[in-house]
Amino acid sequence: MKYQCKRSATLLATLAFASAHVAPAFAAGAAACAADTGNTRAALVELYTSEGCSSCPPADKALMKLGGKSAASTRIVPLALHVDYWDSIGWKDPFAQPAFSQRQDWEVHANRHRTSFTPHFFVNGREVQDWRGDLDENLHADKGTAPARLQVRAEPQGVNALHVTVDTSLAANREPGRGPLQLFIAVTENKLSSQVKAGENSGAKLDHDFVVRNWIGPIDVQGTGGSVDRVVNVPQLARGQVSVVAFLQDPKTAEVLQAVDTGVCKPS
Repeated sequence: MKYQCKRSATLLATLAFASAHVAPAFAAGAAACAADTGNTRAALVELYTSEGCSSCPPADKALMKLGGKSAASTRIVPLALHVDYWDSIGWKDPFAQPAFSQRQDWEVHANRHRTSFTPHFFVNGREVQDWRGDLDENLHADKGTAPARLQVRAEPQGVNALHVTVDTSLAANREPGRGPLQLFIAVTENKLSSQVKAGENSGAKLDHDFVVRNWIGPIDVQGTGGSVDRVVNVPQLARGQVSVVAFLQDPKTAEVLQAVDTGVCKPS
């Protein structure tokens, strides 16, 4: 029987964490990749998922299809964040990180709800409780000019890291007294798969795109913006399936004001 995993949310005011995964090396000749949002607002789609959850594979597939869309009317930046609270019932998700379970709890609380579950979608920080019925409507809710602009560039650093630079520009007429925004940077990987041997999905081969492997943030962004440089350990860039995502979020409301995805950073 399929069901959703639910649990009580815990307020975590500050989420400053890095990836628990130590990534293998990649080819030193990998090409740089870059992206610029301009003034058009993107839709950041976060999916909290787990290989231990039988109702998650359809949502994983939906996210993969969303990421493949290139409609000019809606720019979609997808993230698959694998949570760890299913790991105790028979199958340990190889892509899960405790920090993603904590982030999900924080976003649930910021949306004035109390329960985290999988699969669980958020669009620009806004919770989507019925993803089959309401996801498309949420994707189109924030069309128009964004109050922020993001520019991101990633270049190889040695043999197992990316040097990531993110420039942020906030609207000069942003409401006074709102406090700093928070910048997050994620490295994602496509074309991942697992042959599940236990738990609710035992015997299934599960495929994943946009899986978050490394995470940096929050980084406070003051005033009208600035520049951030970080060196990030990465998965196998030589496979040509790694992307860099950056987004700006209001810590008071969880609203995501702007997001950008470099697309796959192809090796040279």
